[in-house]
Parts: sequence; C-alpha cells; structure tokens
Amino acid sequence: MGAFRRGFAALGLLRWSAVLAGSSRRSPSARHRLADLPLAAGRSWISVCVGGLCAVPFSQQTEGLTYETLIRRASSLVTDSTNTFLSQTTLALVDSIAEYIKAMHTLMALQQRYMTSVGKLNPAEEDSVWQVIIHQREQVKDRRDEYKRLESNWMNAIHLSELAAEAAYNAGADHASVTAQTNLQVAQAQVEQVRLQLLETEKKMAETKAEEMQRMAQFASRNVEEEEEDIPEAYLRED
Repeated sequence: MGAFRRGFAALGLLRWSAVLAGSSRRSPSARHRLADLPLAAGRSWISVCVGGLCAVPFSQQTEGLTYETLIRRASSLVTDSTNTFLSQTTLALVDSIAEYIKAMHTLMALQQRYMTSVGKLNPAEEDSVWQVIIHQREQVKDRRDEYKRLESNWMNAIHLSELAAEAAYNAGADHASVTAQTNLQVAQAQVEQVRLQLLETEKKMAETKAEEMQRMAQFASRNVEEEEEDIPEAYLRED
C-alpha cells in the first residue's frame, strides 16, 4: 500500500513538474500561483483513475471525509441512476401494455362486426373485411412483441434497483435505500395493475375467438344443408 501511494506521489510530482516547466514562459506572478497549487492540493483530495476505475484518495481526513462517507455518497448516486432507469422502463412497459390492450379490443370489435354480417356480404366486401382483420391481427402481434421486449428491460431494472437498495443499506445510506425500495414498490404496483387488465382482455380475446369459430362452423353447416336442399331429388336416390 505504501508503494502504491508513493507511486501516485511520484506521478503527481511529474505532472506538476511538467506544468511548472510549461509556465516558465509566463509572468512571475502566474508561476508563483502555479507553484502554490501542489501545497493546496496536499491539504485536500484529488481524483485518481486507474484502469478505467476512478476513486478519491486523500492523505488526511479533512472536512469529515472518510472512505465510508465517500462510499455512502457513491451508493446514493447509484440508487439515483437505478431509480431513473426503473422509472423510464416502467413508463415504457405500462404504455406498451396499454397499446397492446387497445389493439386487442380493436381486433375483437372487427371480428364481432364481421360475425354479425356473415352471409350478408358479397365476396368483394367479405374479402375487404378480412384484409382489415388480418392487418389488425398483425398489429396485435407487433404490440405483443414490443410489450415482451420492454418487459425484459423492466425486469432488469427491477433487479438492478434491488441490488442498489441493498448496497445503499449496507453502506449506511438509509435514505437512499428507503427511496429505492419505495420506487420499487410503486413500479411493481403500476405494472401489476395493467397486467390485471391485460389478463382480462386476453381472456375476452380467447372467448371471442371461440365464439367466432363456433359461429363459422354453424354457418358452414347451414350452407351445406342449403346446398343439399338445392340438389334434385333424383340425384339423391340410390339405384
């Protein structure tokens, strides 16, 4: 550890030597101010980055700063970030589920309208209606795929928030931990509410599909019976 600190001290001296060398062309007052900077820095703390990781080493505890204090502050920043991530993913997921529910309701309305007009449309009109229904089914599938993708992001945000809340608690950042846990509960409650609506809509969708299949079977059976009635009796007799 002593060698590690001496290495940083040597690195600091090299940096200040370069700064002072570059200041040789400046005025005497400017060089005097630059020469005083290392002394001021020694009484405070500087940020050090090693291998992409940044920390805040210090030679003496000033203004009540300790490693525990810095860790507590860092954990609070982590919870702030995870709270933002959770809020954004929750909003996106709730909106995507709402759009998925809306698309299913539109499809059910089209199917019910078609079922009430079965047998009353000419082939061109029936084909046009089916094109609209097929397009809406594709919309439902797209909305479902989007909702599933955003749900995966939301689950990741939930996991990260749980880890951040636990880390903040262990670091002594009680307020940050409580805030993270509260946001978790709110996000889960919001998603659970729209999920209940989604389950109800999917149930209605299944019932509508079953009713459509039943009515189509009845319509096909009735057409077969009408065709048999149109066949001359001579063709139905067995020789």
